[in-house]
Amino acid sequence: MPQPRVRLVVTGDDFGYCQRRNRGIMECFKAKAISNASLLVNGSAAKEAAAMASRNKVPLGLHANLSEGLPVCEQLRVGSTLVNKDGFFHGKMGIREVLESGHINLAEIDKELRQQVDLFCELTGHLPHHMDGHQHIHVLPGIRDVFAQVLSDYGIVYTRIPVEPGLHCCNRITQQLMDFYLQVEKDAFNSIDVFQRHGIRWPDVYIGLTTMGRNMSVSTIQSTIENAIATRNGKKHRLLDIFPAAAAQRPEDTILTMELMVHPGYSSFPEEGGCGQGPDSFSLSADRFHELETLQAPKLLKYYEQRNIQLCAFSDL
Repeated sequence: MPQPRVRLVVTGDDFGYCQRRNRGIMECFKAKAISNASLLVNGSAAKEAAAMASRNKVPLGLHANLSEGLPVCEQLRVGSTLVNKDGFFHGKMGIREVLESGHINLAEIDKELRQQVDLFCELTGHLPHHMDGHQHIHVLPGIRDVFAQVLSDYGIVYTRIPVEPGLHCCNRITQQLMDFYLQVEKDAFNSIDVFQRHGIRWPDVYIGLTTMGRNMSVSTIQSTIENAIATRNGKKHRLLDIFPAAAAQRPEDTILTMELMVHPGYSSFPEEGGCGQGPDSFSLSADRFHELETLQAPKLLKYYEQRNIQLCAFSDL
């Protein structure tokens, strides 16, 4: 059997968010459309998700959450800098605003992250194979340093660096979303040195921003992967600007490792699921089911086979 050209980790994020998310992620895993999942331990169906993963041998990582729902640490639900007046995290944009204002206590971030790792271990019986952040909170200023230290202390080797080849040229993203993605990219670049100093690794290439929700199709996944391969071969990936020596030393026939971030599932029912305050608009939309159907499309699975792309998990890297 020929050596794979690409080892692709297809990660189903938000496992444990609700029963319908769990159902969709499991369907994709059994169809060999995803190879890995990230567990939200403060999700309403996290315990069920962990049990399903154990029964079906789903490789699991931790999707650390500091932006949606309730903290795992009960002491932080009242009066901490991590929550609003109702006791919930500040939200996707809210945490960024509070962090920028200097009103986040990083010691509380540390405490919550460690509690989430401990709960993951309690639910699954093992450490996360990787750990990243819900809504990319793990690359935010200040948080990235705490996050890296927690990974190092627990011996969690892999994370996610959300820098996607071709992002700047993508014309199917709304300006508002593009502005957010570009800030995520900037934060990710500024996290690289921090994670490296702590011995944390990540796949060669990350994709998933430009193929999320309604922007996902068989053709967009294919073109994004092909662009990533061409970018690596042409040494034009922006990460290679940071590590030119490593790029020069790398043989052309080296297997490329890549992570594709996905969010398959069935649309949540109103008032059901979430992380303590009900499902968000993305979860309620048809986008989740659209991703589920696209990822299982025979044409896409055939493409992986024809292009010698081997799906794997972080634990296989």
